[in-house]
Amino acid sequence: MSMLNRFFATLLSLSLLMLPLGSAQSAMIGNSQLLDGSANTDRNTLLQTLDREEIRARLTQLGVDPEAVKVRVSQMTPQEVATLNQRMADLPAGGDALGVILVIFVVFIITDALGATDIFPFVHPVR
Repeated sequence: MSMLNRFFATLLSLSLLMLPLGSAQSAMIGNSQLLDGSANTDRNTLLQTLDREEIRARLTQLGVDPEAVKVRVSQMTPQEVATLNQRMADLPAGGDALGVILVIFVVFIITDALGATDIFPFVHPVR
């Protein structure tokens, strides 16, 4: 039995030596780093949605330049982007793009009314 124990002990010792021993790095991740990654993902999701042809066509019909929308999305706060993505996620699956466009339209009217943007001439900012 002792010969068998020595064999297994030697085999286990050799297998431990054969394992790749790389250095592990760890660091604390701050809340801002975590939120920045999430915000960039949300913003990219929103921009990909706005790149869809039917949404671009509908925005053009409403008199909104799709490129101006992209600029505005890049200026939105992470909270606004997350809220807009959440509202779009709550829309029924397979629904038309009209709901998405209406949500974006309402957000732009609100930001115009607050004076953050000046997209629509018929909206007068509250001062």
